[in-house]
Amino acid sequence: MISAIVLMSLLFGVPIAFAETDPILITKSAGLDKIVFDGKWTTSLEWKPTSWNELKYNQTMIHLRTAHQGDFIYVMIDAVDDVTISNDDRTVVCFDGKNNKGILADYDDYCFVASPNSDAVTYQGTMNTEQFKIIPNPDGFIGIGAQSDRNDRYSPISHVGYEFRIPIELFGRSDNYGFFVSVYDSDVQKFYSWPDQLNQDFHKISPSNWGNIVSPDKTMPEFSLPTIILLVSLGGIVFFYKK
Repeated sequence: MISAIVLMSLLFGVPIAFAETDPILITKSAGLDKIVFDGKWTTSLEWKPTSWNELKYNQTMIHLRTAHQGDFIYVMIDAVDDVTISNDDRTVVCFDGKNNKGILADYDDYCFVASPNSDAVTYQGTMNTEQFKIIPNPDGFIGIGAQSDRNDRYSPISHVGYEFRIPIELFGRSDNYGFFVSVYDSDVQKFYSWPDQLNQDFHKISPSNWGNIVSPDKTMPEFSLPTIILLVSLGGIVFFYKK
């Protein structure tokens, strides 16, 4: 049933509405390696083959697009109501690699922050009360924010958008991660997050309160060709050893 819902979202452009306790669903897509990372819809079809979730906060709407392909998770956040673009605007996307919902952020918890006109930053959990520390951005990581244009699918009014390409190997391959996303609109000095009761800076939020992002069709984790060869080889060794 869940896979059918995701397929409907992809084929017919139907957003998935979630209760607060429901997970975000992520799907596998082809062609994501063709995305132009400029913080906006470069074309009106660029992010179409991805899962779509509408995150609502009273009168504020944020569109979340997610998918995975190969060694990366792809995330787009379209903050259609943040129409006053500022360098202080930012968004954060967080993953709990083991989804152990720790009280303090630990070493498998990572957060990625992007802002318009600023370099993206990667944070890792510290297992102490400071929660996170800045680490070097991993190879292949991209995080960028920018002003939308006429190609945006959700609003003709210029607003802030964000795009991420996040290496899966950083926190390990799984079909179920802890997940948190937040947008900060500096003009009104407010955080808008999912789960939506966590509307504050991510440093202040325990991963135990994050939600979940899952691959309902089990297409994640994907394995690279060398990994597949290794697994097959190990399987062959075990088989012949038992014989």
